[in-house]
Amino acid sequence: MKIPNLFFASMLFMVSCGPQERVSKETFEEVNRNMEIKRVTEAEIIQEGMVWGDSITQEAQRQLISNLQKAISEQGIPAAIDFCNVNALPILSELGKLYSVQIKRASTKARNAADLPTEEERPILEAYEYNAENGIKSDPNIQKFENGEVFLYTKPITIPNGMCLSCHGEPGKEINKETLEKLWKLYPADSAKGHKIGDLRGMWSVRIPKKEVVKRL
Repeated sequence: MKIPNLFFASMLFMVSCGPQERVSKETFEEVNRNMEIKRVTEAEIIQEGMVWGDSITQEAQRQLISNLQKAISEQGIPAAIDFCNVNALPILSELGKLYSVQIKRASTKARNAADLPTEEERPILEAYEYNAENGIKSDPNIQKFENGEVFLYTKPITIPNGMCLSCHGEPGKEINKETLEKLWKLYPADSAKGHKIGDLRGMWSVRIPKKEVVKRL
């Protein structure tokens, strides 16, 4: 007869005690509790995915903005464009490795071709664009892919202030000649200009393996 592992482990523990030592009922129950597998609902997993996705995108935004502001203060707007060209994607890549996720910015009006939306991202981004055009507030979103084993967390990105218009505003108005020449040189297919404060710039996209979310619960 096959002895259940839990029963065997408990008996082994009792046998190892000396003749004057016996496992109390409370200790036995504690061992059982510690060996139980924690069960979580799908709703709890999705909610944790939303919370974690928001935390990751906040950290990504903080790192990009702080490094960009430092580059601007030290060398000016054109140098900041060089910084973004070389460092923005690696910063997001390193953050993704840290959390075992894939993180990017997606936009139909991309500056870097790597930021163009995938087939999964496009309908979500188009929904955000529709809301922006019709004055409807957009909230973060999470969707299931790959038979529910991967979550795609998304969140709109808007133009927050005038500093962003130095690179994403109107050419000849917010974007000066020197900056414009740098953009043409580095991004000949750039379509990320002509924005105003509050405009939808694109969205954050974070692919999160379900198993990584479960680990956090």
